[in-house]
Amino acid sequence: MQLEFFDVPSPCVSICETDEKGLCRGCMRSRNERQEWISFTNDEKQKVIKRCLQRKKRKLNQQKEKQPEQVVESLLEENLQPSLLDPPSQTKPNLKAELGQNSDLDFSDFEL
Repeated sequence: MQLEFFDVPSPCVSICETDEKGLCRGCMRSRNERQEWISFTNDEKQKVIKRCLQRKKRKLNQQKEKQPEQVVESLLEENLQPSLLDPPSQTKPNLKAELGQNSDLDFSDFEL
Protein backbone atom coordinates (compact mmCIF):
# COMPACT_ATOMS: atom_id res chain seq x y z
CA MET A 1 0.00 0.00 0.00
CA GLN A 2 1.39 3.38 -1.02
CA LEU A 3 0.97 6.41 1.20
CA GLU A 4 -0.40 9.43 -0.61
CA PHE A 5 0.62 12.80 0.75
CA PHE A 6 -0.85 15.02 -1.97
CA ASP A 7 -4.18 15.19 -3.75
CA VAL A 8 -4.29 14.16 -7.37
CA PRO A 9 -4.38 17.40 -9.41
CA SER A 10 -7.16 18.05 -11.87
CA PRO A 11 -6.31 17.16 -15.48
CA CYS A 12 -8.03 20.36 -16.70
CA VAL A 13 -6.05 22.25 -19.37
CA SER A 14 -8.52 25.17 -19.66
CA ILE A 15 -10.01 24.08 -22.99
CA CYS A 16 -13.54 23.73 -21.71
CA GLU A 17 -15.59 22.64 -24.72
CA THR A 18 -17.40 19.39 -25.26
CA ASP A 19 -17.18 17.18 -28.32
CA GLU A 20 -20.00 15.24 -30.00
CA LYS A 21 -19.79 12.54 -27.31
CA GLY A 22 -20.04 14.99 -24.40
CA LEU A 23 -16.38 14.70 -23.41
CA CYS A 24 -14.26 17.75 -22.69
CA ARG A 25 -11.95 18.43 -25.65
CA GLY A 26 -9.15 19.52 -23.31
CA CYS A 27 -9.01 16.88 -20.59
CA MET A 28 -11.34 14.21 -22.07
CA ARG A 29 -13.45 13.95 -18.89
CA SER A 30 -17.19 13.40 -19.01
CA ARG A 31 -19.56 15.95 -17.53
CA ASN A 32 -20.09 13.79 -14.43
CA GLU A 33 -16.34 13.33 -13.97
CA ARG A 34 -15.81 17.10 -14.14
CA GLN A 35 -18.63 17.91 -11.74
CA GLU A 36 -17.79 15.24 -9.18
CA TRP A 37 -13.98 15.68 -9.28
CA ILE A 38 -13.81 17.37 -5.86
CA SER A 39 -15.73 14.59 -4.14
CA PHE A 40 -13.70 11.73 -5.69
CA THR A 41 -11.12 9.89 -3.63
CA ASN A 42 -7.54 9.85 -4.87
CA ASP A 43 -8.03 6.32 -6.21
CA GLU A 44 -11.12 7.40 -8.15
CA LYS A 45 -9.26 10.44 -9.51
CA GLN A 46 -6.41 8.24 -10.74
CA LYS A 47 -8.91 5.93 -12.45
CA VAL A 48 -10.53 8.93 -14.17
CA ILE A 49 -7.12 10.11 -15.39
CA LYS A 50 -6.37 6.64 -16.80
CA ARG A 51 -9.72 6.63 -18.62
CA CYS A 52 -8.98 10.09 -20.00
CA LEU A 53 -5.61 8.92 -21.34
CA GLN A 54 -7.29 5.93 -22.98
CA ARG A 55 -9.92 8.19 -24.56
CA LYS A 56 -7.24 10.54 -25.88
CA LYS A 57 -5.25 7.63 -27.38
CA ARG A 58 -8.39 6.22 -28.99
CA LYS A 59 -9.24 9.61 -30.48
CA LEU A 60 -5.72 10.06 -31.85
CA ASN A 61 -5.78 6.56 -33.36
CA GLN A 62 -9.08 7.31 -35.06
CA GLN A 63 -7.62 10.51 -36.52
CA LYS A 64 -4.53 8.65 -37.77
CA GLU A 65 -6.77 6.20 -39.63
CA LYS A 66 -8.42 9.05 -41.51
CA GLN A 67 -6.86 10.54 -44.60
CA PRO A 68 -4.64 13.59 -43.92
CA GLU A 69 -7.19 15.94 -45.51
CA GLN A 70 -9.92 14.62 -43.24
CA VAL A 71 -7.72 15.15 -40.18
CA VAL A 72 -7.17 18.80 -41.14
CA GLU A 73 -10.92 19.23 -41.67
CA SER A 74 -11.71 17.66 -38.30
CA LEU A 75 -9.18 19.92 -36.58
CA LEU A 76 -10.76 22.95 -38.22
CA GLU A 77 -14.19 21.76 -37.12
CA GLU A 78 -12.93 21.48 -33.54
CA ASN A 79 -11.65 25.09 -33.74
CA LEU A 80 -8.30 24.13 -32.30
CA GLN A 81 -5.85 26.91 -31.83
CA PRO A 82 -2.79 26.70 -34.12
CA SER A 83 0.44 25.68 -32.51
CA LEU A 84 2.92 28.38 -31.57
CA LEU A 85 5.60 26.15 -33.08
CA ASP A 86 4.06 26.32 -36.57
CA PRO A 87 5.75 28.70 -39.03
CA PRO A 88 3.94 32.06 -39.22
CA SER A 89 2.99 31.54 -42.87
CA GLN A 90 0.85 28.55 -41.95
CA THR A 91 -0.83 30.01 -38.88
CA LYS A 92 -1.81 33.46 -40.18
CA PRO A 93 -1.85 34.70 -43.76
CA ASN A 94 0.12 37.79 -44.68
CA LEU A 95 -1.94 40.90 -43.87
CA LYS A 96 -1.02 42.64 -47.13
CA ALA A 97 -2.04 39.63 -49.18
CA GLU A 98 -5.21 39.34 -47.15
CA LEU A 99 -6.13 42.98 -47.81
CA GLY A 100 -4.93 42.87 -51.42
CA GLN A 101 -2.50 45.76 -50.95
CA ASN A 102 1.01 46.02 -52.31
CA SER A 103 2.11 49.16 -50.45
CA ASP A 104 2.91 49.59 -46.78
CA LEU A 105 0.03 50.23 -44.41
CA ASP A 106 -0.50 53.83 -43.32
CA PHE A 107 -1.05 54.32 -39.61
CA SER A 108 -0.64 58.13 -39.59
CA ASP A 109 -4.25 58.70 -38.44
CA PHE A 110 -3.92 56.17 -35.64
CA GLU A 111 -3.82 57.66 -32.13
CA LEU A 112 -2.82 55.98 -28.92
